[in-house]
Amino acid sequence: MSGVPQSAGPDLSVLIAGVRLKNPVIAASGCFGYGGEYGGILDVSALGGLCTKGLTLRPRPGNRGERLHETPAGLLNSIGLENPGIEEFLEKELPRMKSLGPVLIANLSGGDIGEYAEGAGLLDRSEVDMIELNISCPNVRSGGMAFGLDGEAAAAVTGAVRRAAAHKPLMVKLSPNAPDLAAVARACAAAGADAFSLVNTFKAMAIDTARRRPVFDNVSAGLSGPAIRPMALRMVWELYGALRNPDSMNHGRPKGGAECRDGGGSIKGAGALPIVGMGGIACANDALEFLMAGSTAVQVGSATFARPPSMIEIIAGIGEYMRSRGLKTMAELNIRN
Repeated sequence: MSGVPQSAGPDLSVLIAGVRLKNPVIAASGCFGYGGEYGGILDVSALGGLCTKGLTLRPRPGNRGERLHETPAGLLNSIGLENPGIEEFLEKELPRMKSLGPVLIANLSGGDIGEYAEGAGLLDRSEVDMIELNISCPNVRSGGMAFGLDGEAAAAVTGAVRRAAAHKPLMVKLSPNAPDLAAVARACAAAGADAFSLVNTFKAMAIDTARRRPVFDNVSAGLSGPAIRPMALRMVWELYGALRNPDSMNHGRPKGGAECRDGGGSIKGAGALPIVGMGGIACANDALEFLMAGSTAVQVGSATFARPPSMIEIIAGIGEYMRSRGLKTMAELNIRN
């Protein structure tokens, strides 16, 4: 009606480690290629962020044999980090990805700390907006145990990457297989992490009964999809609470791996770090659960395979939910505040 001021719609933008995303929905690493592959199916520019496939210092051909296997309400994958290497990515893929519009997050993997640090140095000098550090990779110099299972190992690789990539926000992607997820997160925070994403896939397996052998050559694989959502949601809820101990708040947390502990042994400043939740998110209601549990944003992975427009529908659904309840900012969704 003319002369009647119209109320503004909800602001879906979020801030992660100083980087502003226009909405909280990010395409998860490994499930969206380099973004351009979906250009003819959905409006990639509408996404808040876009994670690259897992990148390593040198090219990797990936695993042999079966790589994907469907399970009830889930998907097992054993891709093996197939990628062209960081230098080729920077030369050939990055310019195309930057033209798509969303905030660009480079997912970094490696076999040892030296590889991680060298790769981080290359990314630090690039136009990526943020680095997502995958610490679920096996440490080849420590018997193959994943960096993310142990706080000391996680802190070592986080600190090395922080020093090599001093100019980029650093988000550490946590493994749900860690015996003490909060301890790993606190160690990463002390080593210089700016944010966390969780969860990565759960370790699982399948057996081909016709051939009487495991489906995957590596026996175990990573489970994603709706089957893991309740567990992933619980981990986000618990980590949010663990990191937001009132006694550990200190917005002046030093960078570069310097620890700052309070009298009770908590890492000061960890409570200020944002969490990006993921794990089986397939619709707006799923995303809202994670946002209410304490996530600043969400990543969507396997759902894109089953229904490519899922992320666009999730963005629209979040906006509609907020409008219907008179919510103006994303922070109002968090029921933990």
